[in-house]
Amino acid sequence: MGDGIARASTADFAICAGDGQNEATMPEENGPDVSLRVSNVTKRFGDFTAVEDLSFEVRRGRVFGFLGPNGAGKTTTIRMIVGITAPDEGTITLDGKYVSHELQSRIGYLPEERGLYKKMRVLDQLRYFAALKDVPRIEAEKRIDHWLGRMQLAEWKNKKTTDLSKGMQQKIQFIATVLHDPDVLILDEPFSGLDPINVEFLMDVIDEYRSAEKTIIFSTHLMSTAEKLCHDILLINKARKVVAGSLREIKESYGSNLIAFRGVNADGLINDTSLVSRIVTHADELELHLAPGVDAQTLLKRMVDSGVLVSKFERTEPSLNDIFIEQIGGPGAVLESKGGLG
Repeated sequence: MGDGIARASTADFAICAGDGQNEATMPEENGPDVSLRVSNVTKRFGDFTAVEDLSFEVRRGRVFGFLGPNGAGKTTTIRMIVGITAPDEGTITLDGKYVSHELQSRIGYLPEERGLYKKMRVLDQLRYFAALKDVPRIEAEKRIDHWLGRMQLAEWKNKKTTDLSKGMQQKIQFIATVLHDPDVLILDEPFSGLDPINVEFLMDVIDEYRSAEKTIIFSTHLMSTAEKLCHDILLINKARKVVAGSLREIKESYGSNLIAFRGVNADGLINDTSLVSRIVTHADELELHLAPGVDAQTLLKRMVDSGVLVSKFERTEPSLNDIFIEQIGGPGAVLESKGGLG
């Protein structure tokens, strides 16, 4: 975080391919709710293309989920947004302007990797990060005290990083990300190392920023968390966009062919592939994927007529994890596990 933030806050170039214009207004106007626009962006490293012709828009007042498997190009895209590297092709704009040094100061970036200085006191680090974002010293002290108190870390401000738990370190990094009151928050695995209570607390804080019409880009490998927080989703794979849109629209586009089922004496029916194409076993129920052309009411009637004792038969919508597996597939496709995203 330390070096990355320093580079991102001091880089003084427009985020655009070619000769770009420093803080020049784009010819096309952003919509009233669009804050960040990535347009036809490509980034190569030698012969390897990390991001290819990627375009998306992020609206203020909503949480934007940026998802993808390892090596998909997500981190490279984020690094282009914050100015650590520049695209080879395409443009990135904030409120219709190319992202210059001045506009970069409006971005708060929490990277997945920890970047606190191990031997430095918490208070000194937060002062340093505030200074990097040009927060006046007196105002910085007020904000540091406010956030340390809110995060229940006030008594730890004179401790070194090595004295803190992983969860405490993550909360300190979050404070460093928001000290300058950014308009754009980019959070890469922000809940890493946090217990369930602190996860819920941080989710509430993120929702406060959303309510304040901030622009929030959120990345995680936990699809259940993304479903709780995100309004819009972008899934990328192998450098390219795969799925994009509002979470509700995406789920609706995948139909409702899933049934949550509990019952007795149903093996014969649910193992009939003309009725059920796939069965996923959960702790206390089964998830039935209806075969193409099969209606839920038809299956239920067959069960009742066959004497199946049904205790639960509920139509459900696909989870983000289901959608991810269907779109990406292959080894390592399930994100509800350890590991991160590329």
